[in-house]
Amino acid sequence: MQYRSDRNGDPISILGFGCMRFSKKGNNIDIDKAEKEIKIALDGGVNYFDTAYVYPGSEVAVGEIFERLGCREKIRIATKLPHYLVRSLDGAKKTFEEELKRLRTGYVDQYLMHMLDDIDAWEKLKKMGVDTWLEEEKKNGRIRNIGFSYHGNTDNFIKLLDAYNWDFCQIQYNYLDEHTQAGKRGLEYAYEKGIPVVIMEPLRGGRLVNLLPEKAKKLIAENERGYSPAEWGLRWLYNQPGVTCVLSGMNSEEMVRENVRIASESEAGQFTDEDFELIRQVKEAIGETMKVGCTGCSYCMPCPFGVDIPLTFHCYNAIYSENRAQARHEYLQATLFRKTPTDASACKKCGRCEQHCPQHIAIREELVNARKELETPYFKPLRFLVGKLHLWG
Repeated sequence: MQYRSDRNGDPISILGFGCMRFSKKGNNIDIDKAEKEIKIALDGGVNYFDTAYVYPGSEVAVGEIFERLGCREKIRIATKLPHYLVRSLDGAKKTFEEELKRLRTGYVDQYLMHMLDDIDAWEKLKKMGVDTWLEEEKKNGRIRNIGFSYHGNTDNFIKLLDAYNWDFCQIQYNYLDEHTQAGKRGLEYAYEKGIPVVIMEPLRGGRLVNLLPEKAKKLIAENERGYSPAEWGLRWLYNQPGVTCVLSGMNSEEMVRENVRIASESEAGQFTDEDFELIRQVKEAIGETMKVGCTGCSYCMPCPFGVDIPLTFHCYNAIYSENRAQARHEYLQATLFRKTPTDASACKKCGRCEQHCPQHIAIREELVNARKELETPYFKPLRFLVGKLHLWG
């Protein structure tokens, strides 16, 4: 197993175990099966395990498994405060105590503000005193590292990084999201600041494995490396020194062993020019199935009316190249759950964006098309509800 470091210089395995996708037995998590898979990961050197308050049954399962294995001091448990569900400091404290009870532990190694996608949400938490409380819990050892997980755009991500002395952060990042969400620019900014970055959705929920177009599959199959689609995606991430840990939602012993092998062989800077060219060709093949030829360069940004244009096109393309329901979910998550929504409905057709687009995309026209696909009938009522109940934070 390869390791990279936290801000204190302590080792973090570059492969992390994502505990959201444990196998089920009936309606419940199959704890015995999950324990066997986690034991293989532990034996392979994995020391980072990620769960969350809102993952059904996950914290309870993690707590029971690690109590059985008796290895609490050898691992890092990451879990998350659902700040969007709490309305007071007392509510945050109550949630944290419940998490400790579920996890059967006296402390959490990595505590994240879950889906903190808006700087205004963080300011609201600070007004409630959450930042002071987190620091107090860190001083008394019940929280070891303070961070946040993120699904918004690059500019907001950088603002959040600068808003607090974070110990780490967590972003969605893969070779398709290289220039969307926090993106490469956000990753490298965090690296420059010395903030460890944990990666979620490294294979876009398996879509870079199971939903690749035939042309992309053929390119990978014919490459002399002999890597699987999953291995290409993981090695592309491990090649970047700014990536501290990559989470994988492993739910089979075979998957655990394979991912441990890849993480044991991968180091930053291993990619050759030929490797990068293969990834470029695969992305090009995926791009041929997309509706809009947006590269995510963001030259069209900022929109004077707040539309997140690259993210909108990214989700619009995902409807056709990946999964319709997941694309709409990502669009809601990344545009609506913030104090100032960034959805395509805000477009006033001023045309400023088109003046700067190097791909010469008819952005105004395509935003209309994207809105028709992404903003279903429940979108406007949900926007109203988010604003009314302040669900952005």
